Amino acid sequence: MKIFATALASAGLFLSTPVAANSLYVETGRLLDVENGAVLTGQCVLIEGERIARVEPCNDTPEGAEKVDWSAYTVLPGLIDLHTHLSDTGTSADLSDPLKTSPVDTVLIGARNARVTLEAGFTTVRDVGTYRGLTDVALRNAINKGLVPGPRMFVAGAYLTHPGGGGELNGVVPNDELPADMRYGVLTRPAEAREKAEYLFDHGVDFLKLIGTGAVLAIGTEPGEPELTEEEMRAAVQVAKARGSYATAHAHGAEGIKNAIRAGVRSIEHASLIDEEGLAMAKAHGVWLVMDVFNGDYIDEVGTAEGWPEEYLRKNRETTQIQRDNFRRAVEMGVPLAFGSDSGVYPHGINARQFGYMVANGMTPLQAIRAATLSAAEVIGHQDELGSIAAGKLADLIAVSGDPLADVTVLEHVAHVMKGGELVR
Repeated sequence: MKIFATALASAGLFLSTPVAANSLYVETGRLLDVENGAVLTGQCVLIEGERIARVEPCNDTPEGAEKVDWSAYTVLPGLIDLHTHLSDTGTSADLSDPLKTSPVDTVLIGARNARVTLEAGFTTVRDVGTYRGLTDVALRNAINKGLVPGPRMFVAGAYLTHPGGGGELNGVVPNDELPADMRYGVLTRPAEAREKAEYLFDHGVDFLKLIGTGAVLAIGTEPGEPELTEEEMRAAVQVAKARGSYATAHAHGAEGIKNAIRAGVRSIEHASLIDEEGLAMAKAHGVWLVMDVFNGDYIDEVGTAEGWPEEYLRKNRETTQIQRDNFRRAVEMGVPLAFGSDSGVYPHGINARQFGYMVANGMTPLQAIRAATLSAAEVIGHQDELGSIAAGKLADLIAVSGDPLADVTVLEHVAHVMKGGELVR
């Protein structure tokens, strides 16, 4: 069945300007307690400012609070996507599009992407790189200042990559002719890895994105081939830890994955070709796998129809099913897994389609939801503020019709969204 022919037609149905409320009393029909895996009825959530004050059996609306009637819906925590590319032009047949799009225009495109992502129920994202370096920092700052609507963003600023590697815009012009802002993270040795990492933190990034292997969607690189060395990645990881942060590694190939784990990264993106040793290492070291098991079908269908480079399509065919097989194996082994969809490869706002793929490849609906709530919050180091509906946490809530524990695809159609106590719709 052709499921990717059109983008979200419903995106325009949402109001983009949040409605501020000092105190809200949200009546839920069913409330999903993701920590205990229970669906509770008759529960109300009192929100004061941007935080949850208490969760309790419904009673009279507290004096001064505004009643929010979500009694017809299942309410659960705002969703978290750990692998987005909001501040970017997206993937297409035109390799030169990121070069032809100015940094300012890239941020404006990112603002649109941020809005539809928030409206789809993803109240927090980890944006894992952009060709136009530091435009994600500008977008995050604009959202935090209330200038544009969007999810809470944690950003990487640029890719730390080898020249011509999986984090470069290859195949357009000679790479040394690319603008400086497209090469902030290019390095060739551990000392440069430290220097580039320091530069990015000095310019406002939240974490580092390392390119440990070649990429599917990068000309002239192979997903199975290691790129950054273990020593280069370790140097960057050390800088991140000294800054109170961490690094994640893009890594498809088995050796690159193991290099990254030994170097001390917190998470691995894609992990398509991971082997049994790599799975065991990830489990032993508590390294999270963020596996985008949804978008292979989109690349194959839409990429073929739109004439994306044959190299992209070949590499996608070579990695899609094995990644899903390895995802299933990771679930069986109890390897830490968290939700990341690689939005920007497909149109922003349909991130939740990944839930169905996660369930089809071995997870229960509750495991998939936890991957996008509790687990994702832990990966970004904000489990005390995000990931569940509990007193003291940020008031990020979504409402859906139906029961996501019975049919996880209901998360593809979010009726209401709240971020930090503000009604998005």
